[in-house]
Amino acid sequence: MSSRTRVRFAPSPTGPLHIGGVRTALYNYLYAKQQNGDFILRIEDTDSTRFVPGAEEYIQEAFDWLGLQYDESPSKGGKFGPYRQSERKDIYKKYVDQLLENKLAYIAFDTPGELDAKRNEIQNFQYDASTRLQMHNSLTLLAEEVKSLIDNGTQYVVRIKIEPNIDITVNDLIRGEVIINSSVLDDKVIYKSSDQLPTYHLANVVDDHLMEITHVIRGEEWLPSAPLHVWLYKSFNWEDTMPQFAHLPLLLKPEGNGKLSKRDGDRLGFPVFPLEWKDPVSGEISSGYRESGYLPEAVVNFLALLGWNPGTEQEIFSLDELVKAFSFDRCSKSGAKFDFEKAKWFNHKYIQETNNDVLAEMFKPILAEKNISYEKEYVSTVIGLVKERVNFVKELWDQVSFFFVAPTLYDEKTIKKRWKADTPAQLSELAHVLQSIDDFSSESVEKEVKQWIENENLHLGNIMNAFRLAVVGESKGPHMFDIATLIGKQETIARLEKAVKEIPVPESN
Repeated sequence: MSSRTRVRFAPSPTGPLHIGGVRTALYNYLYAKQQNGDFILRIEDTDSTRFVPGAEEYIQEAFDWLGLQYDESPSKGGKFGPYRQSERKDIYKKYVDQLLENKLAYIAFDTPGELDAKRNEIQNFQYDASTRLQMHNSLTLLAEEVKSLIDNGTQYVVRIKIEPNIDITVNDLIRGEVIINSSVLDDKVIYKSSDQLPTYHLANVVDDHLMEITHVIRGEEWLPSAPLHVWLYKSFNWEDTMPQFAHLPLLLKPEGNGKLSKRDGDRLGFPVFPLEWKDPVSGEISSGYRESGYLPEAVVNFLALLGWNPGTEQEIFSLDELVKAFSFDRCSKSGAKFDFEKAKWFNHKYIQETNNDVLAEMFKPILAEKNISYEKEYVSTVIGLVKERVNFVKELWDQVSFFFVAPTLYDEKTIKKRWKADTPAQLSELAHVLQSIDDFSSESVEKEVKQWIENENLHLGNIMNAFRLAVVGESKGPHMFDIATLIGKQETIARLEKAVKEIPVPESN
């Protein structure tokens, strides 16, 4: 085994990457970087029937967005390539032949019909030591018959030969020692002549060995396959290079029992994929965290704490802090509930910490859609006043629209509550006060206006609420004098005069 820590994330290009897969990749990344090791992307595309065009590119784009960079991958290369299993056919065939020569595997010709017949005959049928001698394979056929069938182009599979009643020990960094008796395992197919490709089981073991993988960190759903992988390592006499296993807890649906699924996201209105995905066959579009307005740092932070905890009260972590803090002994054995409201909370926190100029760039497309163009400095300043009020950049428009466009309508409930019979006269006088102020900074305007209110013995709340209604259109927004300063003296006065003309004076209050 390599003295350098090497981990791999090995998704199948069968569709969009599930958020549970993203978390698995993240934990691989954190452990590799903590150990000053290598993080490898390997594409498991041995199941040619399930390949989906664009899926591999989607996977790479997702990790580019999240900032989880691979040390070796199909696009980046590396000395252990190729990194697509479909490009490693010749490598696998060599090891399949080795198992056959050592009688640790055998060739099976059973047709789907024959297998179905046996399943109907034997309840809970399993192709194993108790049934394989009843089947159509090289253990029951003469060598000449096997050769003739292969020469005639008969399709076959190669099955690993599992001997019964042997305890197989899986040492797991999260779950401890797991012992499985081989009698519960079946003789899994490890190679198919139809496409000359191995199945997941053989390909993973061979690749993990040849790529010097030291740790296999994957989801709990793969735990049942671990005993077979241990068996294969021993069949090749590779015990000394066997990686350490860590099977992560499942991501559970937000309510009820069971694994998080796309249906849960569709039903409750949150994404389960990192990026938006358009199905190339059906055209169905599934939402993604990126397109829904999540910041990648927030997604990484949120996912890190689903199944792992730092042992402290700290919740906000940079990627570097996560690398330093991560450990398997603080990973949970039980599943983690997917709290999508907590994901929003993380995004809110990260928006608060994000530089206003960066947020302004993210907000530009929204302004462009509305044919609005402003200097970046102005947009950044506006966003800085309201960003603590939003969870997503897309929510900013509702909070800042009045900084860019004067209100054309006024909230009726606020009018009824805040617009008094004497309000028009008072706001007209306020407009004169504002016109007389030379220094239109927020502090100066506030001082002058409050002094006028005091001198005239007016009610501060009544004036300020009506002032806000006239300038904003409703009862919301940051500090009124910050608003006035930003939109400018003449715009503020124009809005006051417009409101006085357009908002009807109540008959009585």
